[in-house]
Amino acid sequence: MEFERIPTVPTADEVLGKALRRAAVRMKKKHNVARANEEFVRAVYMAVHDRLVAVMRSFPEFEDLPPFYYETAGYLFGMDRLKKALGAVGWAARWSRDKRNAMVIATRKSGEDPGKRRQAIARLSSVVHQIDNQLIFLNEVRNVLRLLPHIEDTFTVVVGGYPNVGKSSFIKSVSTAKPEIARYPFTTKGVIVGIRESGRERVQFIDTPGILDRPSDERNPIELQALSALNHLANLVIFLLDPSEHCGYPLTNQLVLLEEVKNTLNAPLIAISNKSDICPGEGYPLMSTETGEGINEVLTLIESHAKEYFIVKKEKAREESRQLYSH
Repeated sequence: MEFERIPTVPTADEVLGKALRRAAVRMKKKHNVARANEEFVRAVYMAVHDRLVAVMRSFPEFEDLPPFYYETAGYLFGMDRLKKALGAVGWAARWSRDKRNAMVIATRKSGEDPGKRRQAIARLSSVVHQIDNQLIFLNEVRNVLRLLPHIEDTFTVVVGGYPNVGKSSFIKSVSTAKPEIARYPFTTKGVIVGIRESGRERVQFIDTPGILDRPSDERNPIELQALSALNHLANLVIFLLDPSEHCGYPLTNQLVLLEEVKNTLNAPLIAISNKSDICPGEGYPLMSTETGEGINEVLTLIESHAKEYFIVKKEKAREESRQLYSH
């Protein structure tokens, strides 16, 4: 994902420090004091402008991102705040560009007097420090976005349900993912991806944070990220139930959430009753991630959906190839 390529966002002091060092090198090349002052101002303003533009361009156009990444960025940071921060950086870059010539001319007119040079740098420093908080915020955004998982373009199984119903244990047992497993809610704080080889194909499993049965405006960013994964990434949803209620939540609440998820999905959903070694559920296929009972049967259900997906995908590719060569 392109988030991985976002470099560290500098602070205001780092932007100015690098610009001043670059300008000092260019200034030393001028033997005439007046020309040296003029060149120093020009170089600092240009360097600040270029660095701030580089910061803006290092972030993607959020509206062009796939829906899962766009929504996740919005849930975590607020899209309005992200745009405001990038807009502030753009404002400072434009100020540096637009004021540069006037500051250079004023410095030139002052001759060898360093006062105008210092005044020009002080004004630029004031502007850059006005956006220091925004630069710090953007670096925090960068550090989080770089950790978002890479989602492959292949058959994707998203595992959902209440906290502590066994999602992470299931994912760990059937894929390469190594999620943290613990006996308390909300252990999974973000989306975790694992891969399982299915013949010549790869099946992708996504472990989502637990979701509670409550109004959407009361859900936290972790739950909203899980819902986004269910809605935008899934070719198949495995929804785990815990009829033993050892997860800490009544089965009735879990079933309400199951119905809500069913009504919002475009992908097919299979509900599985986990922890059958403790309390056999009724009405759903049984599985126990503790003993391994029923896991192979669940995998068989998944593989049947995956097989259909890959058949359709290959047919679509062949059709596109025929159309390409028919013209």
